[in-house]
Amino acid sequence: MLKDSPQTSPQIGFFDLISQLDQKHPLLLLADEIDWNFLNKTLSVHYSDKGRPGKPVRLMCGLLMLKQMYNLSDDNVIAQWMMNPYYQVFCGEVDFQTEPPCHRTDITAFRLRIGEEGVNAIFAVSVALHQQDAEEDKVLVDTTVQEKAITYPTDTKLAIKIINRLNKLAKKHGIKQRRTYVTEVKQLRLQCRHFRHPKLRGKARRALKRLRTIAGAVTIVKQRK
Repeated sequence: MLKDSPQTSPQIGFFDLISQLDQKHPLLLLADEIDWNFLNKTLSVHYSDKGRPGKPVRLMCGLLMLKQMYNLSDDNVIAQWMMNPYYQVFCGEVDFQTEPPCHRTDITAFRLRIGEEGVNAIFAVSVALHQQDAEEDKVLVDTTVQEKAITYPTDTKLAIKIINRLNKLAKKHGIKQRRTYVTEVKQLRLQCRHFRHPKLRGKARRALKRLRTIAGAVTIVKQRK
């Protein structure tokens, strides 16, 4: 037979968070180390006295930190915040909340509001926590989506490179040339840009063929001399 719970026994309120959580949890320890007063003082200047009051600085900074630490989207960090009491205490709550802390667009608006200066302030607080451990001997950067200055060796570029290089060598060694093709090469280079144009594609092919011919002729002349 299941024994009934005593009705008069002292109970801790269900919505009282801090007294029921593990005080050694990493998020609670981290929350104690962060200088929230510095962030509030630094970022409060980006708020205006007019219009609807903005969300607390600690709440928004806490959401941004949780988002980065656990690799969450704006929607997911809000959903996790509603289910995880440690998230709520980390963001400054004392009682358990059952409503979303903000709309996901508020996180985007906060990032735009504080700008680069505010993000640097949050980053400075993070670096101050780690001190010397924040300094890395090697930094690995993923440049998968970064734009790169890469040029591919097309036939046009190779032919023009051969012609220009041989002309420079001839000038360097004092070899007299009957013709350098400099002006014609500039015109042919412009014509070769129309390979994707349906009406100018034939003209581009003829220009490329002429460049190859000039490259071969210049090479033969230099070999003879």
